[in-house]
Amino acid sequence: MNTELMEALTILEKEKNISRDVMMDAIENSLISACKNHFGTAENIKVIMDRETCDYAVYAEKKVVEEVTEPALEISLEDAEKIDSALQIGDVAQIPVQSKEFGRIATQNAKNLILQKIREEERKVVFDQYFEKEKDIVTGIVQRYVGKNISINLGRADAMLTENEQVKGEVFKPTERIKLYVVEVKNTPKGPKILVSRTHPELVKRLFEAEVAEVREGIVEIKSIAREAGSRTKMAVWSNDPNVDPVGACVGMNGSRVNAVVQELRGEKIDIINWDENPALLIENALSPAKVISVMADPEEKVASVIVPDYQLSLAIGKEGQNARLAARLTGYKIDIKSETQAIEAGDLPENYMEQMGLMGEEGYTGDYEDEYAGDGAYDGYDEDYDDYDDSGYDGDYEGADGQDDPDGIEFVETEN
Repeated sequence: MNTELMEALTILEKEKNISRDVMMDAIENSLISACKNHFGTAENIKVIMDRETCDYAVYAEKKVVEEVTEPALEISLEDAEKIDSALQIGDVAQIPVQSKEFGRIATQNAKNLILQKIREEERKVVFDQYFEKEKDIVTGIVQRYVGKNISINLGRADAMLTENEQVKGEVFKPTERIKLYVVEVKNTPKGPKILVSRTHPELVKRLFEAEVAEVREGIVEIKSIAREAGSRTKMAVWSNDPNVDPVGACVGMNGSRVNAVVQELRGEKIDIINWDENPALLIENALSPAKVISVMADPEEKVASVIVPDYQLSLAIGKEGQNARLAARLTGYKIDIKSETQAIEAGDLPENYMEQMGLMGEEGYTGDYEDEYAGDGAYDGYDEDYDDYDDSGYDGDYEGADGQDDPDGIEFVETEN
């Protein structure tokens, strides 16, 4: 039993996770390579290795001839009889080869071949390990800034968090632990190249899967996510169990679950809404916390017209248009938001609409929009904080996934509260 070789292979298998069989194949190939360097050919070389004991033997197969013309391939009958007296002319003799007889160059080449195989297998093991984590989250340790990029240690490999994948305003200190989304893992000659992100919308989804058991088990589904990294995320959820409230499950007791995700995202606000197959209801929910009077949506053209109370217009639009923009991305619809006044002027609502609703008396507005007719909306999300804007009017179009222009003469699906 070759105990030294067995111990060496056992250490490699434990430390570098390299299979013993792979290393034995590498040793066999290195011996054949050494024989080729030493004898000039390896066509007749046979290596026999016991996988249990690690004992090995190298033989050169030579043809028994009367007169030797190629010493590397032939052996005389006289020399063959010294090995086995039963050999005759034309037989093939197996001549033992002693590896200690190899020259320095042959030995060095064999050593380099084994080391190269170890490095290749080590890179392959690391690649396989992180390729399994592609489209998932990993925890890394910040090492240093390389220009505007950040070097992250993931354990057995390093990743580079590029400037484009960093959240604007986030600053990390060396040795700090952060969670990252693995976008892609590439296999290169220098080892695996791991692309990670802090801005990807799927990072939010994976964080909720880690925090919320119902999401992890598939009871609650995250149907859609729209994110502006570092500022706000809107997430639409759906429950496969009528007894489970999807929004409540994601928020948690006293907001514990959503707060854990917000903390990991360094204070990024998260709105969680109910998903609905009806596009009009989904758009109404997506514009939360703003209240909506009516939504007219065309599923084929992916466009929608939304009317909101005058005092809710700036809230529906959001700071710098963020609320409407995220709602468009979340639903995939191009959304046109109008106030009541704008809708009446455009002919989308009758001029006596306010009077019909009992909200306008002789001395002007006397009702309460929100209590009288505004939509119930959806869960307001986490820590809503929108800046007010001038309510003089806004008629902006926010493109969704398809980004079509407003069509003419479309028969809309309408829902009113």
